[in-house]
Amino acid sequence: MNKQLNWGIIGTGKIATAFARALKHSTRGSLLGVASRTQQNADTFAETHDASRAYAGYEAMLRDPEVDAVYISTPHPMHAQWAIRCAEAGKHVLCEKPLTLNAYDTMAAIEAARRNDVFLMEAFMYRCHPQTEKLVELLRQGVIGEVRLVRASFGFKGAYDPEERHFNNSLGGGGILDLGCYAVSMCRLVAAVALGQEAAEPIDVQAVGHVGKESRVDEYTAATLLFPGDIVAEVACGVQVALDNDVNIFGTEGSIVVPSPWFCSGLEGGTSRLVVNRGDEGSEEIPIETDRWLYAIEADHVAENIERRQGRFPAMTWEDSLGNMKTLDRWRQAIGVEYDTEKPAALKLPVHGRPLARNPDSRMKYSRIPGVDKDIARVVMGVLGFKDIRYARVMCDDYFELGGNCFDTARQYNSSENIVGQWIKSRNNRDEVVLITKGAHTPDCYPENVTTQLLESLERLQTGYVDIYFLHRDNLDVPVGEFIDVLNEHRDAGRIRVFGGSNWTIERVREANEYAARKGLAGFTALSNNFSLARMVDAPWEGCLTASDPDSRSWLEEQQMPLFPWSSQAQGFFADGRADPAEMSDLELARCWYSNDNFARLERARAMAKNKGVPTIGIALAYVLHQPFPTFPLIGPLSPHETWTSLAALDIELTPADMRWLNLED
Repeated sequence: MNKQLNWGIIGTGKIATAFARALKHSTRGSLLGVASRTQQNADTFAETHDASRAYAGYEAMLRDPEVDAVYISTPHPMHAQWAIRCAEAGKHVLCEKPLTLNAYDTMAAIEAARRNDVFLMEAFMYRCHPQTEKLVELLRQGVIGEVRLVRASFGFKGAYDPEERHFNNSLGGGGILDLGCYAVSMCRLVAAVALGQEAAEPIDVQAVGHVGKESRVDEYTAATLLFPGDIVAEVACGVQVALDNDVNIFGTEGSIVVPSPWFCSGLEGGTSRLVVNRGDEGSEEIPIETDRWLYAIEADHVAENIERRQGRFPAMTWEDSLGNMKTLDRWRQAIGVEYDTEKPAALKLPVHGRPLARNPDSRMKYSRIPGVDKDIARVVMGVLGFKDIRYARVMCDDYFELGGNCFDTARQYNSSENIVGQWIKSRNNRDEVVLITKGAHTPDCYPENVTTQLLESLERLQTGYVDIYFLHRDNLDVPVGEFIDVLNEHRDAGRIRVFGGSNWTIERVREANEYAARKGLAGFTALSNNFSLARMVDAPWEGCLTASDPDSRSWLEEQQMPLFPWSSQAQGFFADGRADPAEMSDLELARCWYSNDNFARLERARAMAKNKGVPTIGIALAYVLHQPFPTFPLIGPLSPHETWTSLAALDIELTPADMRWLNLED
């Protein structure tokens, strides 16, 4: 499809100028308009580059229906916000590198493109150039044998200016995001080709560098990356030191030098070269000629791949951009570079830059349980993996805007309580949120621990109460009445609304509620044991219990006790392509869920998913949601896309016959 794109440009800096000049030489598009924060800047840029439209403000451009694609050339911290807003406006997006400030924001930008069905690519122009395609071809041919080591550098000696973006922390300054991203992307590309893949991630990242006392950004730094297959990469960058700015690839039978890896044959086209050295056999120069302008090649690549919605290898794909950002995050962390715009105090708004608001068209469904005076989302967000407020911001904001309002935390879950507490405080939405936390985990499972740990949890969560409190484990050496007594004390004091047990046997729950009834006290309102379509073969953690067995299911149905099942999707067993009886690379998944009967359930879920046109994991979650007793399954998505995919289960209807068939009962 020869789509001719009407381009809009956000920003009027040097890189915007280079792109605008190149568009005059594009075969698949032309410049329609430019947006700037001021009308004067937009008018000047438009007149200089023959754009017919100039917009005061970026939103004005996005409202123009004739703009097909947008090139984002703002400072780094604005990339994610405007990539998302462009996607929401139905515009295809080419965003200058780095795609965002960190991998968490990159997840959000990619998901916005996916949900709005638009093209998104990170603008590493060299990845679209014929020189890079030729390099990939040579590596695949094995002209230097097996790749062992890669060296890549990009650096310049800049005049120090605290207001200039390279030395400005608030603008995402330093070398890693501006220049090191090139070196890392090249080394990841070489490693991927050497491994027969289209993307490769380092196993280890070690780095040193100089962080300016005044600038608080990396002014020069180097890192070593270790990839699978013992491929080693050395990367260096700097804004205060001139480097070689080349790439050297060393293999078992020779080496390849890329003298001009980043600008290739130049902005206006010409001849570049690759140099292949084969030891005693001498060296060979391989010329790459093109009369096409560098940024025009990139713009045309967008047009040529609009239907794919992302770049075509070796240009940047979504997976590649996310992997690159993860490596850059690790590099920055290794030398201690943190941006002010990433600190908790600066994360007052979601990545898209608007106040947090629930989507009125949310597919979320709700129910209530006695004692909690709020609607509770039927799918609960587990936060076990949240170790960073930047991550929690992306995940919690997205879940909330999709209609979710229930968060499952625990004192045992690393810093999850602190992070969720920070998020709730920053969003000022405590009254709209249902908070679950858990305490009294083994070996501290005693009534006196309930008090000390609950008070600590409330402090971490920055709230006066939790809606649902679960005892994380049971202690059979303690009379159950002692737990009921202390939990009622905190309920009466308003610190908890309702309580229950996590990984408690049905017998002990029954005993607890019988004691409560005799004493005129509140008993267990809910249970949080494992429950999923898959049978738990072995417990993921010591002391874990399941409620998937027939006796537990029968009791829950009889009592109509709400169940908040953890591992409701069997830790990803039902995710497409995750579980494979012939592949045991994920030992934890295999230990806990691999069995003949579970693979039979997986095959039935896959067949039903195909028939209904939904994800397999959605079928598995729908099974939990359709039980004859109240369920509020806990999910632990690792990305907004996994959240979105999981919530598809809310739209799936299963009949009693479907339920029996999925569980091998028919």
